[in-house]
Amino acid sequence: MSDAQLPLAFGHVPSLAADDFLVAPCNGEAHAWVAAPERWPGPASILVGPAGSGKTHLAHLFAHDGGGVLVSAAELTQEATRPLLETVPVLAVEDCDRAPRDEVALFHLINQGRELGRRLLLTARVPPSAWGVGLPDLRSRLLAMPVASIGAPDDSLLAALLVKLFDDRQLRIGEDVVHFLVGRMERSFAACARVVERLDRAALAGRRAVTVPLARRILEGEDHGSGTEGP
Repeated sequence: MSDAQLPLAFGHVPSLAADDFLVAPCNGEAHAWVAAPERWPGPASILVGPAGSGKTHLAHLFAHDGGGVLVSAAELTQEATRPLLETVPVLAVEDCDRAPRDEVALFHLINQGRELGRRLLLTARVPPSAWGVGLPDLRSRLLAMPVASIGAPDDSLLAALLVKLFDDRQLRIGEDVVHFLVGRMERSFAACARVVERLDRAALAGRRAVTVPLARRILEGEDHGSGTEGP
């Protein structure tokens, strides 16, 4: 194997460009919804989808296109909500269903956003009814918001997502590897990210390309970085 084929340990930055979002039947409605906030029935909306499904990508596009920012729900404080909203026309807030979360701050954010005419996009892995919200007024606000959902990926999206994730890591793989993985891996966005990360690390540790034998050993949990490939 030539040096040009070896994966380099430079880390990776996933592309969040608009053209790199993979639109498919499972996310097409959510993509269209987030792209047109002027059509929402109110100033705020919720985007729900499993881990790795592209919520951050869509939230980034929402914030970027609207001239706003993207923050984590864990960063919100009661003192900072109004100053934040006064500086941006739109705001995307990620991981609203996960702790730590200041419910009073989130409640203020929603109310102040409406008062100031701001657009808010909240993201979560599950619908607001499953967030375990203890503040009654916040719970009622959340349950009244429209929800856009991302569903499970089909084969074509899994294949395209694998190619994108490998490309984000500057790894080139053959169609045979993609076909092998799609036919045998867990069918989820999170599994795609996990498998690509493990293959990247194994290829780097073993100074080898990503091949079907390596993919087989990773999926079977048999790769120990030995530097040799099975049959």
